[in-house]
Amino acid sequence: MHMIDLLATLYYGAVLLLSIYGLLGLFTLFIYLRLRKRPEPQPRPPLIWPSVTVQLPIYNERYVVEALIEAAIALDYPADKLQIQVVDDSTDDTTAQAARLVERYQAQGRQISLQHRRHRQGYKAGALDEALREATGEYIVLFDADFLPPADFLQQTIPYFLDHPELAIVQARWGHSNASSSALTAAQAIALDKHFAIEQLVRQRANYFPKFNGSASVLRRGAVDEVGGWHGDTVTEDLCL
Repeated sequence: MHMIDLLATLYYGAVLLLSIYGLLGLFTLFIYLRLRKRPEPQPRPPLIWPSVTVQLPIYNERYVVEALIEAAIALDYPADKLQIQVVDDSTDDTTAQAARLVERYQAQGRQISLQHRRHRQGYKAGALDEALREATGEYIVLFDADFLPPADFLQQTIPYFLDHPELAIVQARWGHSNASSSALTAAQAIALDKHFAIEQLVRQRANYFPKFNGSASVLRRGAVDEVGGWHGDTVTEDLCL
């Protein structure tokens, strides 16, 4: 094959793939426009809230760890039903920062613990799996280190499980605290907003196979156990689960 033939093959192959991607985008947009205004029933808050474990996996997150823990502590939920696990694989002073906050809130009677590993076996999935053994909640909530959950996060998500006993995962939409900081962050915000506001909404309302994004999610503990928990032999633990 001559070089010109190879280049032509690559070019038209790329055009074909981009065309397919564009058609899928148009199809998604069509469904979105058709279903976006369909009313969705809102679940009612329960009389008795179930137990919840919030897991905060961190690795060398000195610049954001304190805000993350403070946001988890500020969640509006019955304190006796809320367990917080700081799941730490850090090798720098992040561990000391987290420990100070954890000790402060433990002294105030909060159910919060720091689980620091001196190894990184299984990486993030391995850390989550080890922490899961100590989790007491009926539901597991995940927030990555750069997330700041709003205070009403659990009140907005947990009722869906109680209205739908077959439900295994609730995935929340991601927001952005620095969308206007630069052209790069603005572009990232647009891409993520497209995914959550359009693609995920279409998947949910059209009853298509959903996508689990990992962070800002709530999982039924029984469902996680049923599939064998987190698997440390992959770097895409959310996709694997």
